[in-house]
Amino acid sequence: MLLHITSLTPTQKTQISTIWNNEYPKPLNFSDAQGFDDYLATLSQPIHYLLENENGEILAWACKFIRDNEKWFAIILDEKIHEQGKGTALLNALKESETVLNAWVIDKEDAIKQNGEIYKSPLKFYLKNGFLVYPEIRLKNEKMSAVKIIWKK
Repeated sequence: MLLHITSLTPTQKTQISTIWNNEYPKPLNFSDAQGFDDYLATLSQPIHYLLENENGEILAWACKFIRDNEKWFAIILDEKIHEQGKGTALLNALKESETVLNAWVIDKEDAIKQNGEIYKSPLKFYLKNGFLVYPEIRLKNEKMSAVKIIWKK
């Protein structure tokens, strides 16, 4: 089931931050529930998309928001639903009422996840879903190095 909501419950935040910490590179992990709350507080006009199983467990989260007068998004899927078309379906839901979407994507495979595995860049996934890469626009900080991607209708 796919839900669209403007605010998250504490239980939803806990489930999402657990997926986040399991799937993203370790430097991006939140040390506690407050860390995810702090991240959410930086998002302007967020709309959350939750993909839940029949038991109400969150399997994927996406969020559209405004940054620098542009529409941006973040998305994360639990690894147990990778390569099942769920990510594309979630992206398509994000695209429905938009003409442009922006995101940062880690494009190198040198980061390590919490479980010790190498973080696999999702860049090919975004290219397959109609996004263009802007290699001259990069985000570099102590936590990550990412490239800007943009989808246009």
